[in-house]
Amino acid sequence: MEHFLTAKFLVILVINIMLVGAFGYLMTRKHLLSYFSQGRWWLTWLSVAIITLMDELTSIFYAPSEAFRVIGTNAIVFIILTSILIRLLSMRMTEIAEILEFQGIKGGGVYSFSYLVLGPIVSFIAVASIIVDYVLTASLSTVSAVENGMSFIHLGAAGKFAFQAGIIWFVAGLNIIGIKENAKFTFGIFVVAAIVLINLVAAGVFHMNSDSWGTIGQSFSNVAIGMDQGNWFNAYFFVIVGVSSCILAYSGIESVVQTAGLVKSWKDVKRAYIFLALTTGIFTPLLAMVVLSSNINFSNHETDLITQFARMVGGVPFGYIVGILASILLMMAVNTAYVASSELVERVAHRYGFQWIIKTNSRQSLYRVHIANAMFYTFIIFLTGGNQMLLAEMYAIGLLASFSINLGSLLIYRYSKGTKDVLAFNTHRLGTFGLFAIMFSCFLYLGYHKPYGTLMWSSVTAIFLFIGIRVAKKRAPEIKEIAQTDQPLNMIFYLVESEAENINIYFRRPNENAPKVDDTSSAFISLYHPRQGIPEKVAINHFRFANQSQSVYQGITEILYALDYELPHKKITVHLGWPTSSWIDRLSIGVMILSVMRLPKIFPRFNFAIEYFGKPKEKP
Repeated sequence: MEHFLTAKFLVILVINIMLVGAFGYLMTRKHLLSYFSQGRWWLTWLSVAIITLMDELTSIFYAPSEAFRVIGTNAIVFIILTSILIRLLSMRMTEIAEILEFQGIKGGGVYSFSYLVLGPIVSFIAVASIIVDYVLTASLSTVSAVENGMSFIHLGAAGKFAFQAGIIWFVAGLNIIGIKENAKFTFGIFVVAAIVLINLVAAGVFHMNSDSWGTIGQSFSNVAIGMDQGNWFNAYFFVIVGVSSCILAYSGIESVVQTAGLVKSWKDVKRAYIFLALTTGIFTPLLAMVVLSSNINFSNHETDLITQFARMVGGVPFGYIVGILASILLMMAVNTAYVASSELVERVAHRYGFQWIIKTNSRQSLYRVHIANAMFYTFIIFLTGGNQMLLAEMYAIGLLASFSINLGSLLIYRYSKGTKDVLAFNTHRLGTFGLFAIMFSCFLYLGYHKPYGTLMWSSVTAIFLFIGIRVAKKRAPEIKEIAQTDQPLNMIFYLVESEAENINIYFRRPNENAPKVDDTSSAFISLYHPRQGIPEKVAINHFRFANQSQSVYQGITEILYALDYELPHKKITVHLGWPTSSWIDRLSIGVMILSVMRLPKIFPRFNFAIEYFGKPKEKP
């Protein structure tokens, strides 16, 4: 026994020396967290990764106990499986960041991407889902901070609520006076948290015995049996229940793509997600396995499981250290909710011209948004009675809704655009569809079985849709783009004045440049979507038509009907570009071509040509 304790001490000592050395080396590196380039300061990939990591780490203080309460020790396996799914999801998040950057959009995450792909209505649903996430992040983190920080002190319901409200309004006050979370402070907390938590895992591993390993083995056996019983539908449902119960362990993963505007390139987003895969992607399942296989009394410590486990494996002083660390990390998560929600509201308010909402004080703080958030967070905690289980159930709904919207928007974007625009980073479309099916199935499952979460999410969504649709009709930025569009009669008048008997009509994609040639016998037409902005008019015979509520085929057909009616005396040749994207990758090309093949029957007197002009050979 004495030799074991000596070996345990030496191993933990070596681990701590290595950690201190690694962090000491990092702190000597220049531009570790930020750098100046192109006239502004940028955060490095490590900065945004740590900010997200700190958000993800808070989930370890409530997610394992919530998962165990629903599926028991099966949570050991399903937290590992969910970690793998989240890493696959983060690859799609990287792809979304690249697409947004290609479209000239920095940051905004699911709101910006859903707006780009699906328009304002779905974007309002995305905003509602994100707002629900931020509200419940703050509420759940506040409740958990008090439960873990006061783990060894008995407090009544009134005392706990007073502490919870105090945390919410204290953090709100810090934001109102302009003191925000910054990369250097976050990195300092990360260093302390990493040392404490790795020591916790190490102590937990040394505390494991044959019963612990037997519990782990039994967890894998139970999951294998559950997936093998019945037909494939039963196996799929079994997986959905497990993943739904463990998804909270990785809340906050979308923060990187949400804050992509703080880094210089989408490649920094990619590096941040790789870092998260190698840290929380491994640490969270490992800690959950060690804790959930122990002999701790889970029913008595649902709200302070990690803190009590630390006391069990490291003594009361270590339990106090972990409890204090938990409170600090969870308070930082509350601060992240304030900062992120205010940035989201600011982005939406700028788009629709509601400047009074985002009026700042002398310290450039969005004080009105912060006060409204603090009132809402306090109300939610009061309404739920600070019940961690209820808040966790509500939280998961909004999280899965935002995941589903992101993946669904990515599928639709790739269906309509293919991979021609973005070549550097592409994920497999079938894998994206599989992830979407799993996340959406989890959303439906929790929506049915967690009525309080469904009620909150649907209520907030209904409010945002009711207000947002009316606002979008009057204030949407697309209105300015549509106002600049050309009228079909302008093109007709231009061609009528032409003395040429043969008229050529060239359809161009929005991103394809029309030739800068004023030829009265031809017209170049760009069908564009107002959300993507009107293309630049490069010549007199270049006409831009908004194509908002109809397909490209319908837009082409309307124009051809006008030409057929107004120019019966002209011979018209319609030129369409040759599709070069893979039909497997871009199924919409097949749909479009099938539609275009109907045009000669509708307009029999027109000539139709699908053309491809080769690129000139580059000179050596």
